[in-house]
Amino acid sequence: MRITQVLSSAPSRHNSRRYQKEPVPFQMLLPLALKKTVSGKSDKMKEAACMQEMTVMFACFKKHEFDQAQCAKEVSSFQGCYKAYMDKMQTQREQGKKGILVPGEKNLTHRQMNQLLKSFPPKK
Repeated sequence: MRITQVLSSAPSRHNSRRYQKEPVPFQMLLPLALKKTVSGKSDKMKEAACMQEMTVMFACFKKHEFDQAQCAKEVSSFQGCYKAYMDKMQTQREQGKKGILVPGEKNLTHRQMNQLLKSFPPKK
């Protein structure tokens, strides 16, 4: 096996693996300002609903060899949770399409965010 000079030498000032002695200075290429609108590319649903209820239901199924009669309480709990989740998502979708801002809401759609940005335009 042959060891080359580049691999065996210590980091030099011409080598990209050398240590930074001081922080890299910030170079502003574009002005630091918000845009007037937000795109809707990332408005995908990423969360899983009712994971705890689903886990309990599948554990009951495994325990009772997939007999739904013995796991009726867990199945109804899961179905109730899922129905509540779907109702909540439906109201959020309707409010998002209309652009209605809900106080205290953490997840805003791009339409709601654009409505918020219109009400507080950036100062120049």
